[in-house]
Amino acid sequence: MKDDLTREIELKSGVTVKLEGNLLKVKGQKGEISRVFLHPKITISVEQNKVVLFAPKSTKREKTLVGSFESHIMNMVKGVQEPYVYRLKICSGHFPMNVAVTGNEVVIKNFLGEAVPRRVEIMKGAEVKVVDEEIIVTSADKEVAGQTAAKIETACRITNRDRRIFQDGCYITQKGDKTIKV
Repeated sequence: MKDDLTREIELKSGVTVKLEGNLLKVKGQKGEISRVFLHPKITISVEQNKVVLFAPKSTKREKTLVGSFESHIMNMVKGVQEPYVYRLKICSGHFPMNVAVTGNEVVIKNFLGEAVPRRVEIMKGAEVKVVDEEIIVTSADKEVAGQTAAKIETACRITNRDRRIFQDGCYITQKGDKTIKV
């Protein structure tokens, strides 16, 4: 059955939203994020202190997309208030591994005794710090923070060795508020 679907997202104080065509810009105390929301049957409007998503005579596909758009916008609003933080643990059992941030790259030296350092590019909008045996990735955009952390973890992936013995690498231990059991 096709019904009209309307979802409203309340904005907190200190968060401003601008809509320029299909580009939604969210600005807060801790940063600014912009994202394109494009679908021919879903309209987005900004009214005073809320964002309204409207899909007339929506099918199942439009209902799921409205839910996805709502989640993305809520993540954007939350991110500009308090940035997303991902933590990675540096584990080096066989060889002393050296991790450093140089410019817009994370450089991993002496991983499993390799002579050539592994390099990971930091995505625009993310900030990476190395503190003792921990890498901290911070960004207002949840996707940028998660993708940067995933790239660092993937760069240290071990192939052609027994993973039960060679457990060296950089592993995600915390995603935002969630702690991952290692």
